[in-house]
Amino acid sequence: MTINLKTVLAAGALALAVGASSVGSVAAQDIGVKNIVLVHGAWANGSGWGPIYEILKKDGYNVRMVQNPLTSLADDVAATDRVLDRMDGPTILVGHSYGGAVITEAGDHEKVVGLVYVEAFMPDVGESVFGMIPQDPNHPPPFDFTADGFAFFNEQAFAPGFADSLSMEDAEFMRDSQVPISLNDAGAFPLTVAAWKTKPTWYQTADADHVIPPELQKFMYERAGSTVETVSGGHLAFIAHADATAKLIETAATAAAQ
Repeated sequence: MTINLKTVLAAGALALAVGASSVGSVAAQDIGVKNIVLVHGAWANGSGWGPIYEILKKDGYNVRMVQNPLTSLADDVAATDRVLDRMDGPTILVGHSYGGAVITEAGDHEKVVGLVYVEAFMPDVGESVFGMIPQDPNHPPPFDFTADGFAFFNEQAFAPGFADSLSMEDAEFMRDSQVPISLNDAGAFPLTVAAWKTKPTWYQTADADHVIPPELQKFMYERAGSTVETVSGGHLAFIAHADATAKLIETAATAAAQ
């Protein structure tokens, strides 16, 4: 029998292509929703998601990080929408801290099928981030204000008050790379959409958060009826407990696909 090498090679290539396609479809099916968009909060940038990004990518997810300008809530929602527009299908939208307000407003995007809040604000329509923070005239927030209305987190207070869950080296990096937030146009701007009312939500709460008190977190996630996980630590516990944070996001991705 004469063997046509060209035919054999073509058949082999076809088999490999079909096999690869099958593996890909199985992997995508196993992980549920494959697209994840991560939204940072105030006094931070997208680099804070690095440890979670690495885990999610290793586990087969398509991950993107929004870089909020923090100039206004509308600008941050627009930045998130631009990233969501580029995703190729259903997406889990994740927000930390002020980023929770952003995903609450941007979460009405048609591609968003679930919202994950990590040590995050979860406002209702008409509420603002700064308006939800308990006010104590004897202990004002440790913010340094600029002449044009932006707030930095005070450098001396940053590590003990904001980044106490991290090593000093990591805390100093985040302190020195912080992005200030517009006081009136972002932090104090009332929301017009509350996507958590119509889409499933998951919430990771930190038991020693000095920025968003645990009792406020509890009020918000109970009001929304979220699935809740608790981790130990402060406001950046989501980085210190990257494995737990990634697991919660993956749980949301699996559940949202059912």
